Amino acid sequence: MVIDAARKGERVVYYDAATLITAAARDRAKQLQIKIEPQAVVAPVANQASTNLSVTDQDKTLALGSDHGGFALKEILKQFIQTFGYTVIDIGTNSEEACDYPDFAFAVGKMVASGTASKGIMIDSVGVASAMVGNKVKGIRAACCSDEFSARSSREHNNANMLTLGGKVIGTEVAKSIVKVWLETPYAGGRHQKRVDKINEIEQRLMK
Repeated sequence: MVIDAARKGERVVYYDAATLITAAARDRAKQLQIKIEPQAVVAPVANQASTNLSVTDQDKTLALGSDHGGFALKEILKQFIQTFGYTVIDIGTNSEEACDYPDFAFAVGKMVASGTASKGIMIDSVGVASAMVGNKVKGIRAACCSDEFSARSSREHNNANMLTLGGKVIGTEVAKSIVKVWLETPYAGGRHQKRVDKINEIEQRLMK
């Protein structure tokens, strides 16, 4: 698993409770600068009666991640997001111990790009860095938002599928209002589609 991850350019290997991690595997992972992390925990879905979202079953999964700077806010938003009827896949980090935001932002982006999740939210200290990582993943349109207006615009105009937030920049209630607007705002299509198509065309041309 470690060697396969290195070949694919991945920086994190996830394991479940049944996995035996040998000393040799840990040593090899260290040599290849690959982290070994516990598998994502799927949080239970909250009462869906509290949401006014209308999404299909395949759209009800959201990948949620953070680094140490966003961990506290992630734990709060995890419960909040569930009230909108989403199954939340928490890909970590799992503490405030220092870690590298690219690992987790990439994991969120990959889950969305692969279709495992329909949307992703990543939280680091400021939010900008994780947006940079997310936008390196083919198929991802990540938006760093610090207010409701940008959150609404990123969905309505740009069809953003990944939201990044700054855990040390915005407060809890502001973060909740941003997430609420981002989740509830549908993509408008229409006149915006030709611009999103141009984004996709640039991606296809440059990210081969």
